[in-house]
Amino acid sequence: MYIPQLIASAIALVLLYLCKYIAVHLVNKYGQLLQKSVLRRQQMKQMLSVLLNVLFVFILAIIWGVEPHNLLISLSSIFAVIGVAMFAQWSLLSNITAGIVMYFSAPFRIGDHIRMLDKDFMIEAVIENIRTFYTHIRTEEGEVIVIPNNLFLQKMVSIKKREP
Repeated sequence: MYIPQLIASAIALVLLYLCKYIAVHLVNKYGQLLQKSVLRRQQMKQMLSVLLNVLFVFILAIIWGVEPHNLLISLSSIFAVIGVAMFAQWSLLSNITAGIVMYFSAPFRIGDHIRMLDKDFMIEAVIENIRTFYTHIRTEEGEVIVIPNNLFLQKMVSIKKREP
């Protein structure tokens, strides 16, 4: 009776685990190539896992007969509620996006001695940690400055000295 859906669901589940395995492998290889910390790689693997799980749920919904039109209506309703709920927290989403961009394309990494060029004042510091939402830098005086990732990407940053 539901044999085709069960088989398709099983195939989708196998493909989910295969995609997760490939994603983890690629993040590890890319992270090692660019000398990303283990913590940074773990954060990226978690984000990719969440995205793949959401995709899997949508695929299961289609396999089990949810009409794409109804799925789109449900999705638009859910996104409208999330959009209203997060309107005041838009920077949260931009920080997550900036964290992903910094992982894959930023020219700086943990341990780099940087200079942030700002029109009001310059900051010279060492990057201590790059998290999902914030980047932690330590000045020569020992002060730890926590900068939201979206602001960190908006500033001009020069790398004074790269740690090996």
